Amino acid sequence: MAKTILIVDDSSSMRQLVKMTLTGAGHQVIEAVDGRDALAKLTGQKVNLIISDVNMPNLDGIGLVKALKARPEYKFTPIVMLTTESEQSKKAEGQAAGARAWIVKPFQPAQLLSAVDKLVS
Repeated sequence: MAKTILIVDDSSSMRQLVKMTLTGAGHQVIEAVDGRDALAKLTGQKVNLIISDVNMPNLDGIGLVKALKARPEYKFTPIVMLTTESEQSKKAEGQAAGARAWIVKPFQPAQLLSAVDKLVS
């Protein structure tokens, strides 16, 4: 069943790659260029999952997770961090903020879809 997924990444090529992977699996995608843009685009509509980079201008991924968890309508929306960051301290910071999964770039499409299926099925 199609899910609505928000992709947040300042790299247009990365957003395009993730979007192709997700739409190819039948999902609907909303795109945002950074955390601030993501918050502006989330106006209370149902989003099944959020996939976010960590390192972005204006509002980074960890800040976005914290802001989303503070909003009642998105408090329980699962968030996957898709990032080049692989340090355990960063992962712990993301997990403490509320991220449910951590995928390191470059990623395999099957790996991403597996995480999506586990979190939104």
